[in-house]
Amino acid sequence: MSHTLVTGAAGFIGYHVARALLERGDRVVGLDNLNDYYDPELKKARVAELAPFEEWAFERIDLADREAMESLFGRYEFDRVIHLAAQAGVRYSIENPHAYVDSNLVGFVNILEGCRRQEVEHLTYASTSSVYGANEVLPYSVRHNVDHPVSLYAATKKANELMAHSYSHLYGLNTTGLRFFTVYGPWGRPDMAYFKFTEAILAGRPIDVYNNGLMRRDFTYVDDIAEGVVRVSDRVAQPDPDWSGKAPDPATSYAPFRVYNIGNNESVELLRFIEVLEDVLGKKAELNMMPMQAGDVPATAADIDSLAEATGFRPSTPIEEGLARWVEWYRGYYGP
Repeated sequence: MSHTLVTGAAGFIGYHVARALLERGDRVVGLDNLNDYYDPELKKARVAELAPFEEWAFERIDLADREAMESLFGRYEFDRVIHLAAQAGVRYSIENPHAYVDSNLVGFVNILEGCRRQEVEHLTYASTSSVYGANEVLPYSVRHNVDHPVSLYAATKKANELMAHSYSHLYGLNTTGLRFFTVYGPWGRPDMAYFKFTEAILAGRPIDVYNNGLMRRDFTYVDDIAEGVVRVSDRVAQPDPDWSGKAPDPATSYAPFRVYNIGNNESVELLRFIEVLEDVLGKKAELNMMPMQAGDVPATAADIDSLAEATGFRPSTPIEEGLARWVEWYRGYYGP
């Protein structure tokens, strides 16, 4: 029975990962600052769902609070850390850049330092498909160069990967980064497009569709994400004996460092996604076609061969099934 710290445990993905660990019998400490980036009551409701588990403990701490983070690692001994807390959102990073520096950079240093000092067995952390930025070759591969981010959010996540590698090199800290692709499902974030679409369609309001609907996304159901995160956490990163500095592989290293994509391995047109949502809701949407937003990209698709080879797992939930589960939760939580 491992003892795992899950940061961002009151968040969308963090809640599902913490629950998956608890359901298999692990001891879990959840960390979150319950900030007001979106409705804190939703975050509190997620935490309340986890409260009945005997092996669950919750700590309300801000990642950027160095003293509080040092105290946390002083009070607990963790076998593993799954770091999912971050300031999320591409568009919000244009309006509030300092929030991303505090949470995603300062906060990540505090996580790395805690793991280093405690000699944690494995640090698994959230990256994002946004790191691919200006890349146009699809599907995105972890072996592609990712040096051209188009948002500060993406830049901070790329920085996390670089910071993790430095700690893997300097201290032998085993680290694995996971680049998530457009996660959706029950207990989702209100700032996500599918959440906004659902609210607007049910209220009879038009929905904003960017790039005039010419968008494709690798929509990935949250239960698939949670299973992938847990499987990767169980597989401790190891050095790649075949790695060469003369032909460096960005996804591996001579140090105990790995990076994987985790997506559904299927790029879906946004308009098709909306059609399925309409079918599940039983109501048509009024589309307000908009230009491309700053920091956005027209398409994403994940090459997940490395993840499958390492863990034996491929996310596979189709959007028809995933959106049905999403709407069932939404109506149960917010009412018919």
